[in-house]
Amino acid sequence: MNKLNHVAFIMDGNGRWGKKRKKGRNFGHLKGVETVKKIVTSSLKLKIPYITFYVFSSENWNRPKKEISYLFKLINNYFLREIINVVSQGIKINIIGEISKLPLNVKKILRDTIKKTKKNNKIVVNLAINYGSKNEIINAFKKTKKINLKNFEKNLYTKNIPDPEILIRTGGHYRLSNFMLWQLAYAELFFVKKLWPDFNAKDLNNIIKKYKKTKRNFGSI
Repeated sequence: MNKLNHVAFIMDGNGRWGKKRKKGRNFGHLKGVETVKKIVTSSLKLKIPYITFYVFSSENWNRPKKEISYLFKLINNYFLREIINVVSQGIKINIIGEISKLPLNVKKILRDTIKKTKKNNKIVVNLAINYGSKNEIINAFKKTKKINLKNFEKNLYTKNIPDPEILIRTGGHYRLSNFMLWQLAYAELFFVKKLWPDFNAKDLNNIIKKYKKTKRNFGSI
């Protein structure tokens, strides 16, 4: 049976979900946060050591300013409201991406959250915020003096984190969207038609069952 250390999620479809209900894209983003909470809870029960959510890409700056502002407000308000629960559940929060370019209040709340959860060890929740895999790879090459796999991977945002065995993308699109291109080299890819707010614990369990039955060759027979 295949071991499972890390599941990564591309949470696509929040905006479309909100528009379908004639409540706007931001309403979909709000509901998407509730799904994140449910999936973290399910992952804790399943004892998955690492999960990663693609929260905000380096390309998402091209979206309308009002939507960007609302997304950052959601991040800020979530950790202000939920930090006690996050700490009490043993969740360690880690950020991958260029934090320095985020608004000051968001940077502060994220750094405070990292500090308050650094000793937690039940699960590591990586949030990819202002993340772009191509930039990550270029920056890692710039920092690596002697090029080899080990040295290079030490300079990725995900150093000391196992590569995902599973990638789940909701929303019906079949692409990686500049997400963890290096780390997903041998991941099992699952593309789900459901929009992110409709994704649930049963869907996650079904995917994990399929993964555990998959023969993983890694180039061999």
